[in-house]
Amino acid sequence: MKLNSWPFSPLFTSLKHLSRSVYTMASSISETLTLTLTLPAGSPQDSNLDDHICSEQQEHQECQSSSADWPSLCLSGESRIERAWAHWKKLGQPKLIVAPMVDNSELPFRMLCRKYGAQAAYTPMLHSRIFSENEKYRSQEFTTCKEDRPLFVQFCANDPDTLLEAAQRVEPYCDYVDINLGCPQRIARRGNYGAFLMDNLPLVKSLVEKLALNLHVPVSCKIRVFPNLQDTINYARMLEDAGCSLLAVHGRTRDEKDGKKFRADWNAIKAVKNAVSIPVLANGDIRHMDDVQRCLEETGADGVLSAESLLENPALFAGFQTAEWALGGEEGNKDGELDQANLLVEYLKLCEKYPVPWRMIRSHVHKLLGEWFRIQPQVRDDLNSQSKLTFEFLYNMVDQLRELGVRIPLYTKDTPAGRTSNGIAT
Repeated sequence: MKLNSWPFSPLFTSLKHLSRSVYTMASSISETLTLTLTLPAGSPQDSNLDDHICSEQQEHQECQSSSADWPSLCLSGESRIERAWAHWKKLGQPKLIVAPMVDNSELPFRMLCRKYGAQAAYTPMLHSRIFSENEKYRSQEFTTCKEDRPLFVQFCANDPDTLLEAAQRVEPYCDYVDINLGCPQRIARRGNYGAFLMDNLPLVKSLVEKLALNLHVPVSCKIRVFPNLQDTINYARMLEDAGCSLLAVHGRTRDEKDGKKFRADWNAIKAVKNAVSIPVLANGDIRHMDDVQRCLEETGADGVLSAESLLENPALFAGFQTAEWALGGEEGNKDGELDQANLLVEYLKLCEKYPVPWRMIRSHVHKLLGEWFRIQPQVRDDLNSQSKLTFEFLYNMVDQLRELGVRIPLYTKDTPAGRTSNGIAT
C-alpha cells in the first residue's frame, strides 16, 4: 500500500484558533512531511483503529485521513494515550512475549517460540549507528517474515538523529520501534547506551521524542528500575510524556545483573503500572506459566516478557516446564512427550528456512542441550571442537545423544478448571 501526500488540511482547519505563528509552523511541517512510503501488506498502517487527531470540537475525534500515523506533535497527552491503547488492542493485546536477547531472539527462535504460545516478540538489540551505516550488519542481524508479527524491533542508541535513521529503515516491518534503556552489561557502559542512559534523562527524553515525532509506528521503551521507587515512577512518567506508547519494565536495577541471585521487584512494576496510562509489560522471573499467572495478578501488567527461561525451554508459553520446576513443584506433572532435542531439531529446520549467523545457532544448541551435555560431556566437547558447524553435524549430534540413551523430558500438568491450556485464567 502507498501513502501519498498525506492530507493535512483537516488538521489545519481544526487549528484556526491557534496563533498565526503556530499555524505557520504547522504549514511548514505539512510541506516537509509530504512523501511516498511503500509498506508491506498486513502492516499496522493498513488499519484506521488508531486514527485520532486534535479537533476543535472534540479532542478525540477520529481522523478521516487515509493515514493512521499522524505525528504525535498534533496530539494532546490524552489523545496519545487513546492511540497507544487502540494500537495495542488492534494487535490483540498479547500477554506472552519473547524478550529481546542479544544474539538469541533472532527470527528462527522467535518463530519457534510463536509456535509454542508466544503472542509477540522482540528482535535482539540492534546497534543504531552500525545498523544505519552497514548494509551487511542490517542483512545479517535483522530478518523477519510476514508471520513474524506482532514484532518489536529494538535499538540501542545515544544520538537521536542516528536512532531515527535506523528506526525509519525498519518501521514498515514492525509494530513498535523499541529503545533499549535497560542493558546493564559492561559493553553498554562503554558505549553509553542501555541502562547507563539512566544517568542522562534529558538525552533519554530526546531519543523518545525524536521517534515519537517522526515515526509512523509507536515507540516503546524497555527499562530497569531505579533503587528508589519514586525515581522509577518519575522516569516512567517522563517517558510517557515524551511519547512512549508502551513500557516494558524489568524489575531489577542496573546493578542487579544476575537474575538467579536477585529476584525481580514485581511491586515496582505494579507501581509503574499504576502511575502511567499506557500499556505496561512485566519482565523478570518468568520461568513457567505459574509465574506468568502470578505476575499478571500481582503487577496488573498487560503482558509479560521471558528471556533466559525461554532459551532453555522455548515451549514455556505452551505450558511445558523443565524438570527443575516440574519435579520440585506441585504433584500431577507428567511427561509432556516433548524434549529439548525435539525443540532443537525444530529450531534447526527453521534456521535452514531463515538463515542466521552460526554464532547464534551454536549459542542455542548449548542453551537447549546444556543438561544433556552434563550427562554426556564428550558430545559437548566434540561440538566445541568444530570450528565450522553444519546442519548435518548437528542433526547427527542429536541422533548420537538419543543412541546414548539421553532424554530429559519437558513436563506438563493437567489443566485446572477455569484456565486455558497455557495456564492463563479465563
